[in-house]
Amino acid sequence: MKNPYIFGYLPLITIILFSLTFGVYTVTEALDLFKGIGVYSGMREFLSDLQLRLFLLIVFALFYFMVFSALKLIAETIHELAMLFFSKDFEGHTIHHARGGYVVYFFGGLASVIGIQSLPILILIFGVTTFIYFIYVIYKLSHTMTMSGTVGMILFEIVVWSLFISLVVYVLLKLYNGLMASLPFLE
Repeated sequence: MKNPYIFGYLPLITIILFSLTFGVYTVTEALDLFKGIGVYSGMREFLSDLQLRLFLLIVFALFYFMVFSALKLIAETIHELAMLFFSKDFEGHTIHHARGGYVVYFFGGLASVIGIQSLPILILIFGVTTFIYFIYVIYKLSHTMTMSGTVGMILFEIVVWSLFISLVVYVLLKLYNGLMASLPFLE
């Protein structure tokens, strides 16, 4: 008998792995920025280099942990909403077929250690991992869904994620433009 909760810990470990790798990259970039603007020497008066790096790692890793946890929550909500609309399973058995996909993200988190010095590589690994997970979940669920339900679920998730990402990019651009317009030295 197989334990249905065997992969239950993998999302937490995956989020921690991605948070640490993105955090280490951000610490390196933040220290370069601090040195460039002349703040680093002042910070070194209060903390040693190791303490400063550890402090920044904790702060950035916690930030990324919150971001990845929120993304996981949003992704599961969107996926289960798609299952509500397009699945004919009223007992909830099909959702358990895709739990093995957590392993995909786990190996993606391990692979992110390779790109710890490059933001494009980290983003590429996260994106490829997400794409492979999406294909795996669709493949696993397609056996229990109709063809129109599978296509509907794919389109629903793509449209909702596209709208969500577009909204976030729009808000960030508006904030950036508002901030740049309010700076007095750019006039």
